[in-house]
Parts: sequence; structure tokens; C-alpha cells
Amino acid sequence: MNSTGLSSVFSGFSDAAGIAGNIFAFALFLSPIPTFRRIIRSRSTEQFSGLPYIYALLNCLICLWYGMPIVSPGIILVATVNSIGAIFQLTYISIFIWYADKGRKLKMSGLLAAVFAVFAVIVFVSVNFFNSQARQIFDGYLSVFSLISMFASPLCVINLVIKTRSVEYMPFYLSLATLVMSVSFFSYGMLKFDPFIYVPNGIGTILGICQLVLYSYYSSKYGEDLREPLLASYA
Repeated sequence: MNSTGLSSVFSGFSDAAGIAGNIFAFALFLSPIPTFRRIIRSRSTEQFSGLPYIYALLNCLICLWYGMPIVSPGIILVATVNSIGAIFQLTYISIFIWYADKGRKLKMSGLLAAVFAVFAVIVFVSVNFFNSQARQIFDGYLSVFSLISMFASPLCVINLVIKTRSVEYMPFYLSLATLVMSVSFFSYGMLKFDPFIYVPNGIGTILGICQLVLYSYYSSKYGEDLREPLLASYA
């Protein structure tokens, strides 16, 4: 096989990994729907926190910007998955604000405005103060930091499972989808030779494996709690 053919096969594998990552990420974006159905039915945000969706929106916007051709040519699948994610998070935040009490409405609206302000500053600085190579590095480090900060959620879940000896708040299929998505984007980053993609998703893969190992251990030893989990209660 000549170099052109090998390059084509290599590109095909990387695109397949990126598309798989998009599909499994879409499944994760759907996971808060039961929580928001409950909010809509009760017409109240109850004790749920809107902060996870604020953090997730900022993360999606930063990673979306990193995947744009003006920053990182050739990794458009990073931009597509995060653009979809941003739409989902903005929808969830809008519903949360609509049904929140007055104090929480003001707080969430202020935080939403702050997210867009921060994102605008990032775009302005990276476009006006960095050349193409420095821009990719600058935005790459921001995306890695943002992704790693999102790992606080699975770490909290792992800690909760160990403390309670229950897998109630760690749904199996959600954990599995997280693992497969991380593996897909880890592979995509490796095939694209992009450490800003494969490093955080490599960490995500390790955490995903830990979650499934814990799930297997505690569900078999103590029995799986059959109560319906509140998927977003810990996110």
C-alpha cells in the first residue's frame, strides 16, 4: 500500500472514531432529560442545581472554539459534538431559569451572561493576540483545563459509591456511554496526533473504567439498588 492509500485508511479510522464519539456524546447530552421532565411537571427546580449546566455550557463553548478550523484545522468533529452539546446545555439552562424562583432566576441569568462574556473574551484574545500556532496552543490548554475540571463529577460519583456502597447514583448505561465516548475521542486524538484531545480523554477513559469496575463490584456484592436514579442530581 502506497503512502496515499495508507493516509486515506488512517484518515478513515480517525473519522470513524470521531463520529463514534459524537454519537455517544449525544447519548450523554440526553441523560438530564428525566430530571427536566420532573422540573416541568412540578413547575419547580426543587433542590436541583443549575450550576452543572452552566459549567457544561462553558466547557462546550471552549472546546467548540478549539475545534473550529481557524484554531485547529482538521478536527471539525470536535466542533460538531460541542456545538450540539452547547445547544443542549443552553436549552436545559433556559428551562431551569424559566421554572426557578426569582432569586435563582437572577443568579442563573447572571451566570449565563458571564459564560458568554468569558467565551467572547477568549475568542477576542486568541484571534487578536496570537498567531495560528500560538492560538491553537492557547485554546488547547484552555480546553484541556476545562475538560479536566469536568471530571469533578465522575470523581464525586466514585466517592459517593464507595461511601454508600450503592450504585444508585451511577447508572450503568450512563457510565458505559461515558467510557465509550472517552475511548472514541482518545482514539481520535491519537490518530490526529493532538494531545489536547487524547490527554483529557485518556483521563476520562481511566475514570470510566474505574466507574464500571466499581459498578460491577458493588452491584454484585451488595446488590443493585433498583430505585430510579436521578441522573443529574450529582452532575
